[in-house]
Amino acid sequence: MREYLLTLCITAAVTYLLTGPVRKFAIVAGAMPEIRARDVHREPTPRLGGIAMFFGLCAGLLVADHLTNLNEVFAKSNEPRALLSGAALIWLIGVLDDKFEIDALIKLGGQMIAAGVMVMQGLTILWLPVPGVGNVALTQWQGTLLTVALVVITINAVNFVDGLDGLAAGMVCIAAAAFFLYSYRIWYSYGIEAAAPATLFAAILMGMCLGFLPHNMHPARIFMGDSGSMLIGLVLAAGAISITGQVDPDALALFTGSEKAAVHQTVPVYIPLLLPLTIIAVPAADLVLAIVRRTWRGQSPFAADRGHLHHRLLEIGHSHSRAVLIMYFWSALIGFGALAYSVNSASMWIVLGVVFLSAIGLVLLLLPRFTPRAPRWAERFVPPRYRRRRQAAEALTEAAGQEAAQESTAQECAAATGERAPVTAGTTGVNGATAIGARSRIGKAAR
Repeated sequence: MREYLLTLCITAAVTYLLTGPVRKFAIVAGAMPEIRARDVHREPTPRLGGIAMFFGLCAGLLVADHLTNLNEVFAKSNEPRALLSGAALIWLIGVLDDKFEIDALIKLGGQMIAAGVMVMQGLTILWLPVPGVGNVALTQWQGTLLTVALVVITINAVNFVDGLDGLAAGMVCIAAAAFFLYSYRIWYSYGIEAAAPATLFAAILMGMCLGFLPHNMHPARIFMGDSGSMLIGLVLAAGAISITGQVDPDALALFTGSEKAAVHQTVPVYIPLLLPLTIIAVPAADLVLAIVRRTWRGQSPFAADRGHLHHRLLEIGHSHSRAVLIMYFWSALIGFGALAYSVNSASMWIVLGVVFLSAIGLVLLLLPRFTPRAPRWAERFVPPRYRRRRQAAEALTEAAGQEAAQESTAQECAAATGERAPVTAGTTGVNGATAIGARSRIGKAAR
């Protein structure tokens, strides 16, 4: 565990430290596209954050290769090299798209090629665990098609949800945390070495997201762009493919009694066709809804619009930060709920807990304009928007009274001396209308 944590910290540190220079490079390179109709941000923001995330991935793999226990992953498996090859290709395509806005079909072809590169180097699905049946072996073509489909679905699910500051990185980090605990349990508790690569991929993915999040939280100073969203989607898919298609349920049968029992125990996060729905259920649901919505209107499935789930949350009245936190909540509920179910599927408390938390999530969705108020003893420690309205109103009244008193005093002094009273600036901040006075309502209406 310590070596995994060390790898995670190194990946996060490298990503965090490189994001600042990458932001300056993106500004110089002109990777700051104009604000589009579907965008939520108000000012042009640099992209190319995926550059820092890719170098964080490289640093994590390099450190893991020199650690005593994790070095065995590179010695016994070619999966880390396959991941690096596919990640480099998809990252390069994303960088070109962030700069030059390449066609959506070209990006789709690049995603399929990146998945094919990983398949050629051994990162593929060899068999498919089916509940009630057991282990079903796949032919080479079946495994290749299933692997490519899973990679493309996961990449686009993450890419579609990347619409708010910190949303994609946070949701993928939550999914990676749940996936790390699951794969580490299989590797450490059952002693199955084939689960070690997936555990390493999940740890590195968490480091990439945690290192980038401080720069990407609202208001974001840099966006990850397609170079980052497609990259983390591919890493998440690689971990799913590794633990699904490489870990033999026969090995788990030694601990669960039979192969069917082993498959049943690992159903929540084991079947690759359902994996995007359990690990990244919210992005996958957004992806499906977007495709249905666009094709119903006669548009291309890749045509951009403002109908994503995060856009809907903003439209019904949620703030930017609250919409992101709600999406975090649902991702954590589904991901860790599936993890808890895989540990003990017979416990009724797990089901009741998931139902209770789902009810809380629905209440949060239906109260977009509800602002929690801190108790009076804690008001001095929270932002003004969480204080009681009476105190805020009294503060505003007091400030208005002081301003009126100062203005009256200035007028009295001017009348006594016979001089003209100075003009009071009407601005309330650095983004005010003018430097010497407030903008008139008549002029504003005319404009």
